[in-house]
Formats: sequence, structure tokens, C-alpha cells
Amino acid sequence: MIYFLQEDSTISNIKIVIFNLLINENARFTHLYIPREFDYQIHLIPGAKYCFSQLEFLHCNTSINTNVLIGLAGMCDTMRKLELCIEKFDNNREIVRLIETPKKLYNVYFLTNIEIDEPFCEIIENSLIKHSNNIQWFKITKQPTTNILSSLKNLRILELDDKFRQMKWDCLINLSLPYLQILKSRSVPNNVLASLIENTKGFLTDIVIDFTDFLDDDISNNRLIRAIYKNCPILEYLLLNINTLNILEMKSLLINCQYLNGLVIVCFVRDQTTWDKIFELLINYAPKNLFKFKFVSDFECKLESLKNFFDNWKHRKSMSLQIHEMHFTDDYFNLIEKYIKNGIVKNFRYDLSNIFFDEFDWN
Repeated sequence: MIYFLQEDSTISNIKIVIFNLLINENARFTHLYIPREFDYQIHLIPGAKYCFSQLEFLHCNTSINTNVLIGLAGMCDTMRKLELCIEKFDNNREIVRLIETPKKLYNVYFLTNIEIDEPFCEIIENSLIKHSNNIQWFKITKQPTTNILSSLKNLRILELDDKFRQMKWDCLINLSLPYLQILKSRSVPNNVLASLIENTKGFLTDIVIDFTDFLDDDISNNRLIRAIYKNCPILEYLLLNINTLNILEMKSLLINCQYLNGLVIVCFVRDQTTWDKIFELLINYAPKNLFKFKFVSDFECKLESLKNFFDNWKHRKSMSLQIHEMHFTDDYFNLIEKYIKNGIVKNFRYDLSNIFFDEFDWN
């Protein structure tokens, strides 16, 4: 609350009082967020070591003050989750101490700027080797500088975000992550994602492929869909961009992924017949467990097609439906309200903004 106030002796005294009120032998914290340019050595406060003796999560910047960093490293042996915001300059190489201190590190998130300090990224990626057998959740917002991903053999959750840098992500080609269960990507090329999925061992339950690379074409998108239905027999949730030329492969996906119960379809083809075909696919081939739908498009479907979709869902589990970006008139809302009343639609959510809902937030 006082972070942005002008520093003077009064403010400094207030900080000391607040820190001592919060950090003492009568308190225990499991999560700690260190703001940028934070320079107070909290480890010197009486009772701090006991207060953070059960610390599980730490978030900080890699430009962190050395004295603060050294103090934190002495209190972080119980840490399980680490989030690092990697700066484009003034990175503190002593951050390696913070990474190597925990006995068992399970979750790691590296958030990078658009401009990347590659030599520093190499240092911190290499420092993860000690934890490579324990890390189960890894999130990174740039293509790794090293081959760190190939060492994470027990990884369960992988999140990749290219930040629209148009990197190749060749590190995913022939990468083997046999126990991977959840894969989330943003603006990562389809071909390398397909290669990654092809080298898993059938444990994937959640796949989110968001904002595919601008170079991706229908062929690479079809390869990705094939990789999913041939290698993910227990898939439950899927977010995927599709168009008219992917319809045939989507049919095979619905037939082969019988445990699917949540499906997000992103389609920006400005052709109403595409949604006709999508609804027809769902009517004829949707697995019996599938009842959660999210449709994302900047072009509305035909009212008649939506009505036909609802009419043919009568003897199935009531659906949860979310519509994003489609410009609906009152006729659409009146139609949906009708099917809510007769039980075809269990709940409905509509959002015209250009901000996505959480991938599988169905509440």
C-alpha cells in the first residue's frame, strides 16, 4: 500500500512497523510475492526464519537486490513453486542460489520480456538441472535457450507462450515427455506441437492450443488434430482453432476421443456454412460425455443452425454453453432462453469482449 509513496523517514518507519506486525514468530506464510525494486531485508526481522519455515511459493524479479536474495535463499528450502520475472537487463546472476536452495522444486514459471537476455536465460535454465526429476509443472514465455525441456522426464503440465515473437520452437520436435497430462500453448507452431503430442504416451487429458502461429496452414492444423486423436485416448478437455478444411479430421477426433466432456472451438472463418458443419458434426459424432461447449468467433452462426443443434440434443445431458464474440441479436437470446427453460441448456454465458474466458471455466 505504501510502495508508490515518496520515501522519507516517516514512510520508512511505517514500513518497519508493518513488517514487524506481519513477520514474527506468531505468523506462518506459505506464499510470498516480492515486488520489483524491493530492497528491505526481511530475513533480518526477528522471527522471520520461523515465519517462512513453511514457505511453498515465491514470486520475484531477477533484478532482485543481492542482499534480499541471499536472505531469501536462506529461508526457501521448503519452496515448491517458483515464479521468476526475467528482466531485459540488470539481471542478478546470484538468483541461481534461490533456484538451487529448495530441496524439491515442483512448479516453475519463467516470465520473460519481449527483449530477452539470452545468456542469463541459459544460466537459470541450467540451474534447474538439479530439480529436473522433480519438476512436474513448467511454464515459459519464450523458446528455451537450452535443452532444459528434454531433462524434465516426469513433467505433468507444460505451458508455452511465444508472446507472438514467431519463434520456431524446434526444441519440441522429437521431445519425449511420456507422462505429460496437460498441454497449453499460445502462438506456438502447429507442426512442433503435433510432434510433441506424438511423443507422449497417452496420458494427456487437457489440451489448449490458442492463437496458432501465423504461418500455420490447413495441412499443419490437420496434422495437429490427427496427432491428438491418435495419441490422446483419455482426452477430456480441448481448445482448438479450426476451419472448414479441418471438418473431416474433427469428425475422427470426436469418434476417437470418447472421454471428451469439454470442447472449445475457435473459428474465425467468415462463412456461416462452417458453423453449419460444426453443429452437424456435434449432433452426429459428439461423445456421450461431451456437454460443455464454448464457441469463439467474430462471425455469428445461423439462427436455424443453432436451433437445429439444440433440437437434436434433447436426449443427451443438458449442455453448458458459452458464446464468445459472436454478435447475437435478441432472436438468438430468446432462442437460447427457450432451450434453457426446457432443460436442453443447463447454463449459458455470453461475452462480446475480445478477452477470452478462462479456458475451461464452466461455472
